[in-house]
Amino acid sequence: MSGVLAVPVGGRLLFQEDLADVEVWAFAGGRVAVYSARAPHKDRVNEDAMALLPVGADRGLLAVADGAGGMRVAHAASRRALKRLRRAVAEGSHNGWPLREAILEGFDRANAAVSALRGAATTLAVAEVGTSGVSRCYHAGDTPALVVSGKGVIKLKTVDHSPVGYAVEAGVIAEEEAIHHRLRHVISNFLGSPDMRIEVSARVRLVPRDRLLVASDGLFDNLHLEEIVRILCKGPLLAAARRLVALCRKRMETPCPGVPSKPDDLSFLLYRPAPVPRRGEA
Repeated sequence: MSGVLAVPVGGRLLFQEDLADVEVWAFAGGRVAVYSARAPHKDRVNEDAMALLPVGADRGLLAVADGAGGMRVAHAASRRALKRLRRAVAEGSHNGWPLREAILEGFDRANAAVSALRGAATTLAVAEVGTSGVSRCYHAGDTPALVVSGKGVIKLKTVDHSPVGYAVEAGVIAEEEAIHHRLRHVISNFLGSPDMRIEVSARVRLVPRDRLLVASDGLFDNLHLEEIVRILCKGPLLAAARRLVALCRKRMETPCPGVPSKPDDLSFLLYRPAPVPRRGEA
């Protein structure tokens, strides 16, 4: 991979991808590292889908949808969800809706579209980014969003909508235990359900050394949270993204006793705000 790519005016959607390497795109006043690939040795398509959706010149949305594995037309569910989200955001931008309203409308339309597939389901996580330096995350399911400072402080982590996710949040079980829990992959909220609900995070301010990650559970099922945080806060964006991929793929392909290992589709968007220009620079 060489150079930084430019996101088209209408945004970029990634469906059924099997990327050989991380890509880096200029987006919403910063840079975003993009990776998506199907599980090792998998003979079916990648069921994850991702989107980079510009909102004006200096704002945008990062979105990841993880089609429910083993369920009917999982890849169609994640794809349909992101298409409906993009359409709602574009319509909202054209009609002057507040961005929050457009995103929530996108979730509702996506839920209706996935429900129409009869038996399909997908998670969906969306993060606002841009030159304002303020981010907010929206999600349904267990596709996490994480904001980490340059010093390794977790500024935001969404709660998985699952019995295990709620137990971790309540302090009943530790993160280290949760990754091996037999019920880890049972989720209680998803698109394709009449009871789907959208959780909206508090606003978090992003500064230049922060990293914002939105990822499918293929990442969080194979790396401990502290490992992810440690990788994110060290080195350039591309190097950090490649380290995530390398360690995650190693865990999937070479299981070791006591170490998490769950072959799965792996997709993530890793955003870094633009650095503040030095005095005298344009």
